[in-house]
Amino acid sequence: MGRSDIHRRLGNRLHWHQRLHDPHDEPRNSSRWLPELRRWQAGRLATSFAHALDDPGRRPAAEFFLEHVYGDRDFTRRDADIARTLPVMRRLLPEALLETVADTLELGALSHALDLQMSDALHALAPRRRKLDDALYADAYVVTGRPQLRRRQIRLVAEVGAGFARALRMRGVSALLAFARGPARLAGLSELQGFLEQGYAAFDALDDADAFVAEIEHDELEVSRRLFAGHPTPYARP
Repeated sequence: MGRSDIHRRLGNRLHWHQRLHDPHDEPRNSSRWLPELRRWQAGRLATSFAHALDDPGRRPAAEFFLEHVYGDRDFTRRDADIARTLPVMRRLLPEALLETVADTLELGALSHALDLQMSDALHALAPRRRKLDDALYADAYVVTGRPQLRRRQIRLVAEVGAGFARALRMRGVSALLAFARGPARLAGLSELQGFLEQGYAAFDALDDADAFVAEIEHDELEVSRRLFAGHPTPYARP
């Protein structure tokens, strides 16, 4: 992908992300099921990542994924940082990190779009209920469908991790992030700077970043396959 293509993708993904989260453009953001769905998914992911969280060498990367990539968190400020600094980012950041930011934006937008559809399904399946459980989540997952988009969602999770793994192999990235720390704080860009620094540091602590990313992708694809197949224990580790 050329640098101009990355710039175009960044702009498009940012616009998509902002529209999906705008309550005027997307009234489903007020769905009562949305916060419960995110809470439940965050809990499920924490359970799925438990083996990595118990490993001191992998814990920083697992925590980074759960908090900054694939978890129950409001990324509005980080994405506002991206919107404000997009012209500067295009000039200063290496392509590997630009692609990672674009993948992160696309993942956030796609995950939110799927969550909105899941909220619709939950409202139709259980209009009087307030809490999710394994069975109800599985029913809504199947009703919502979109297996290709689910695979894309999981691939993007892996691509974000792979982007930081690639950055580790590039000269000067660590120094660039350290140099940008002070200016980012003064400019009020701490969320975006923190995301990039913590991601880089978390993957730097791994013995084998590529293996870690491949394991996440394999496990999450298997969970998705089991859910669509009606497996009785879809969340058990493969």
